[in-house]
Amino acid sequence: MRTSLMTAQDPLQTSERKRVMIVDDDAAVRESLARVFSDYGYEVSLAEDGEVAVHCFLKHKPQVILLDINMPGRNGWQALDSISKIDPLVPMIIITARPNQQGVASGRGVDALMEKPLEFELLLATVKRLAEQPRSERCRRLTDPTFRTEILTR
Repeated sequence: MRTSLMTAQDPLQTSERKRVMIVDDDAAVRESLARVFSDYGYEVSLAEDGEVAVHCFLKHKPQVILLDINMPGRNGWQALDSISKIDPLVPMIIITARPNQQGVASGRGVDALMEKPLEFELLLATVKRLAEQPRSERCRRLTDPTFRTEILTR
Protein backbone atom coordinates (compact mmCIF):
# COMPACT_ATOMS: atom_id res chain seq x y z
CA MET A 1 0.00 0.00 0.00
CA ARG A 2 1.40 3.37 -1.00
CA THR A 3 0.07 6.69 0.22
CA SER A 4 1.81 9.98 -0.04
CA LEU A 5 1.30 13.39 1.42
CA MET A 6 2.21 16.58 -0.40
CA THR A 7 2.24 19.95 1.31
CA ALA A 8 2.47 23.52 0.11
CA GLN A 9 5.85 25.20 0.39
CA ASP A 10 4.37 28.52 1.58
CA PRO A 11 5.88 29.24 5.01
CA LEU A 12 2.81 31.28 5.94
CA GLN A 13 0.60 28.21 5.87
CA THR A 14 -0.64 27.05 9.27
CA SER A 15 -2.07 23.88 10.70
CA GLU A 16 -5.48 25.24 9.66
CA ARG A 17 -4.84 24.28 6.03
CA LYS A 18 -7.63 22.39 4.33
CA ARG A 19 -7.03 18.73 3.50
CA VAL A 20 -7.98 17.12 0.20
CA MET A 21 -7.53 13.50 -0.91
CA ILE A 22 -7.10 12.64 -4.59
CA VAL A 23 -7.95 9.08 -5.62
CA ASP A 24 -7.13 8.10 -9.20
CA ASP A 25 -5.28 5.16 -10.74
CA ASP A 26 -3.69 7.50 -13.31
CA ALA A 27 -0.46 8.83 -11.76
CA ALA A 28 -0.42 11.83 -14.13
CA VAL A 29 -3.89 12.91 -12.98
CA ARG A 30 -2.99 12.43 -9.30
CA GLU A 31 0.25 14.37 -9.58
CA SER A 32 -1.17 17.25 -11.63
CA LEU A 33 -4.09 17.70 -9.24
CA ALA A 34 -1.72 17.41 -6.26
CA ARG A 35 0.44 20.22 -7.66
CA VAL A 36 -2.55 22.48 -8.24
CA PHE A 37 -4.07 21.96 -4.80
CA SER A 38 -0.72 22.13 -3.05
CA ASP A 39 0.05 25.42 -4.82
CA TYR A 40 -3.22 26.78 -3.43
CA GLY A 41 -2.28 25.84 0.13
CA TYR A 42 -4.07 22.53 0.52
CA GLU A 43 -2.57 19.58 2.32
CA VAL A 44 -2.88 16.78 -0.24
CA SER A 45 -3.01 13.03 0.26
CA LEU A 46 -2.92 10.63 -2.69
CA ALA A 47 -4.27 7.15 -3.31
CA GLU A 48 -4.01 5.08 -6.47
CA ASP A 49 -7.02 2.82 -5.88
CA GLY A 50 -10.08 2.36 -3.70
CA GLU A 51 -8.40 0.10 -1.16
CA VAL A 52 -5.59 2.59 -0.52
CA ALA A 53 -8.18 5.39 -0.44
CA VAL A 54 -9.93 3.92 2.60
CA HIS A 55 -6.64 3.57 4.50
CA CYS A 56 -5.55 7.05 3.42
CA PHE A 57 -8.89 8.49 4.55
CA LEU A 58 -8.49 6.98 8.01
CA LYS A 59 -4.92 8.25 8.31
CA HIS A 60 -5.24 11.79 6.91
CA LYS A 61 -8.93 12.68 7.54
CA PRO A 62 -9.36 14.82 4.39
CA GLN A 63 -12.11 17.42 4.34
CA VAL A 64 -12.89 16.79 0.66
CA ILE A 65 -12.29 13.73 -1.54
CA LEU A 66 -11.78 13.74 -5.33
CA LEU A 67 -12.56 10.23 -6.51
CA ASP A 68 -12.19 8.50 -9.87
CA ILE A 69 -14.70 5.73 -10.59
CA ASN A 70 -12.93 3.32 -12.92
CA MET A 71 -9.96 1.87 -11.02
CA PRO A 72 -8.60 -1.65 -10.61
CA GLY A 73 -9.43 -3.58 -7.47
CA ARG A 74 -11.86 -1.65 -5.30
CA ASN A 75 -13.38 0.89 -7.70
CA GLY A 76 -14.48 4.42 -6.89
CA TRP A 77 -18.08 3.50 -6.06
CA GLN A 78 -16.90 0.79 -3.66
CA ALA A 79 -14.44 3.19 -2.02
CA LEU A 80 -17.18 5.81 -1.73
CA ASP A 81 -19.46 3.29 -0.01
CA SER A 82 -16.73 2.26 2.45
CA ILE A 83 -15.72 5.83 3.28
CA SER A 84 -19.36 6.93 3.62
CA LYS A 85 -19.87 4.26 6.28
CA ILE A 86 -16.97 5.77 8.24
CA ASP A 87 -18.03 9.41 7.73
CA PRO A 88 -21.26 9.98 5.79
CA LEU A 89 -20.73 13.76 5.82
CA VAL A 90 -17.36 13.95 4.07
CA PRO A 91 -17.78 15.86 0.78
CA MET A 92 -17.00 13.82 -2.33
CA ILE A 93 -16.46 14.91 -5.91
CA ILE A 94 -16.43 12.24 -8.61
CA ILE A 95 -13.87 12.87 -11.37
CA THR A 96 -14.43 10.49 -14.25
CA ALA A 97 -14.00 9.82 -17.94
CA ARG A 98 -17.22 7.76 -17.88
CA PRO A 99 -20.26 9.63 -19.22
CA ASN A 100 -23.77 9.50 -17.74
CA GLN A 101 -22.88 8.95 -14.10
CA GLN A 102 -25.11 11.71 -12.69
CA GLY A 103 -27.95 9.43 -11.61
CA VAL A 104 -25.69 7.01 -9.77
CA ALA A 105 -23.79 9.90 -8.18
CA SER A 106 -26.96 11.59 -6.90
CA GLY A 107 -28.28 8.30 -5.56
CA ARG A 108 -25.12 7.88 -3.51
CA GLY A 109 -25.05 11.42 -2.13
CA VAL A 110 -22.05 12.62 -4.14
CA ASP A 111 -21.69 16.40 -3.89
CA ALA A 112 -20.39 17.06 -7.40
CA LEU A 113 -19.33 15.26 -10.56
CA MET A 114 -16.86 16.44 -13.20
CA GLU A 115 -16.06 14.58 -16.38
CA LYS A 116 -12.47 14.49 -17.60
CA PRO A 117 -10.70 16.47 -18.95
CA LEU A 118 -10.89 18.47 -15.74
CA GLU A 119 -11.43 22.21 -15.43
CA PHE A 120 -9.03 23.13 -12.61
CA GLU A 121 -10.51 26.53 -11.71
CA LEU A 122 -14.03 25.15 -11.37
CA LEU A 123 -12.74 22.16 -9.41
CA LEU A 124 -10.73 24.43 -7.07
CA ALA A 125 -13.75 26.65 -6.42
CA THR A 126 -15.95 23.65 -5.67
CA VAL A 127 -13.41 22.05 -3.32
CA LYS A 128 -12.97 25.37 -1.49
CA ARG A 129 -16.72 25.78 -1.05
CA LEU A 130 -17.19 22.22 0.20
CA ALA A 131 -14.18 22.36 2.54
CA GLU A 132 -15.53 25.52 4.16
CA GLN A 133 -19.10 24.27 4.50
CA PRO A 134 -20.00 23.55 8.15
CA ARG A 135 -20.73 19.92 8.97
CA SER A 136 -24.13 20.97 10.28
CA GLU A 137 -25.06 22.08 6.76
CA ARG A 138 -23.68 18.85 5.33
CA CYS A 139 -26.49 16.91 7.00
CA ARG A 140 -28.84 17.99 4.20
CA ARG A 141 -27.18 15.43 1.94
CA LEU A 142 -28.47 12.72 4.25
CA THR A 143 -31.88 14.20 5.00
CA ASP A 144 -32.97 16.20 1.94
CA PRO A 145 -34.91 13.99 -0.51
CA THR A 146 -34.47 16.61 -3.25
CA PHE A 147 -30.65 16.64 -3.01
CA ARG A 148 -28.98 16.33 -6.41
CA THR A 149 -25.35 16.04 -7.35
CA GLU A 150 -23.92 19.25 -8.80
CA ILE A 151 -22.68 18.65 -12.34
CA LEU A 152 -19.50 20.65 -12.92
CA THR A 153 -19.18 21.64 -16.56
CA ARG A 154 -16.93 23.96 -18.49
